[in-house]
Amino acid sequence: MCNHCVIENVKRNMLSRRSLFKGAAFAGAAAMVTTTTPREVLAQPASKVVDLTHAYDSTFPTFDGNPGIEYEWAVEFAQNGYQLHKLTIFEHTGTHIDAPFHFSADGTSVDQIEPEKLVAPLVIVDITDRAREEANTAVEAADIEAWISANGDIPAGAIVALRSGWATKVKEASFRNDAEGNFAFPGFGKSATDLLLTLDVAAIGVDTLSLDPGNSADFAVHNSWLPAGRYGIEALANLEELPVKGATIMVGAPKHRGGTGGPARVLALI
Repeated sequence: MCNHCVIENVKRNMLSRRSLFKGAAFAGAAAMVTTTTPREVLAQPASKVVDLTHAYDSTFPTFDGNPGIEYEWAVEFAQNGYQLHKLTIFEHTGTHIDAPFHFSADGTSVDQIEPEKLVAPLVIVDITDRAREEANTAVEAADIEAWISANGDIPAGAIVALRSGWATKVKEASFRNDAEGNFAFPGFGKSATDLLLTLDVAAIGVDTLSLDPGNSADFAVHNSWLPAGRYGIEALANLEELPVKGATIMVGAPKHRGGTGGPARVLALI
């Protein structure tokens, strides 16, 4: 048989096999269409993404006043053609997560937080007007009840954040302290978190330095919310850009094994 004839036979065989495979693939797809139930659309495309994370460096305010992150060049570009830092980081600094393990001997560590609890409906309770008058004001049960009365039930699996306007002070001493040098910033009151513990709420968040208000003497919210298996987010930014309901929050939790928390990249989609 001539070379040309061989080549033509091979082409015909290949085309025949391709047709067979295409037919089988089409039949399989058709079977899937007729035998499976279409999934519901879970969300519409976001029209806006808001970064709820502060830029983080050694000047960012911390609870103990010490730098929360320190940089050291491990490899420099001039000598190696690439570069990287060695970082020394304290877990509870910057915009960060408090895992249940932070305030319990055997609670859930940050790497064990279920992924479905890191993407959630965002509920914002606004206490900005009160915070202007009283630095240590707190979200209480009455504020949660008022939100529900005005907006309907808190969605299942939600993250509930207080908005106090405090994030705009982050470069000022007043983000952390009052004129006398005492801790002074808004937070959650235990009456609010006790109520939220009866609901399907994944986490609470604040735009301040701590879940508890600055004048708290007993960390009542930390000591009740976290051991109950819920987590918190501290030092959120840009909550002013969001509606009190309707946004979706995405929490980029760190995943170091056994961690009590850690800096996180937090985004909101609306």
